Amino acid sequence: MERRRIVFSGRVQGVGFRATALALAQSHGLTGWVRNESDGSVMLEVQGEPAPVAAYLADLRRTMDRRIEGETVGTLAIDPGEQSFQIRH
Repeated sequence: MERRRIVFSGRVQGVGFRATALALAQSHGLTGWVRNESDGSVMLEVQGEPAPVAAYLADLRRTMDRRIEGETVGTLAIDPGEQSFQIRH
C-alpha cells in the first residue's frame, strides 16, 4: 500500500476536476480525498496498491491534461481506517 499527496495547479477549479478525480478513484478501487484550495489549486490524497495508484494518476492526468499546468507530489503514511474516496469542501 502507498499514499500520495498531489497538489495540481493550473485551471483546475470549476472544470469538473474533483468529480473526475472521484469517479476515477472509485473505478480504480482507491481511497482518499480531493478538495479545492484557496490559492486556486486542487489537493488530492490517494491510497491503494502501487499499480492502481499509478494507473489512476495516469488516467487523471490524461483526462485533465489541458487543465493541469503543474504538480507537487509527496508520499504520506497510510491511513488504515480510510474506507472510500471523497470530495472535501
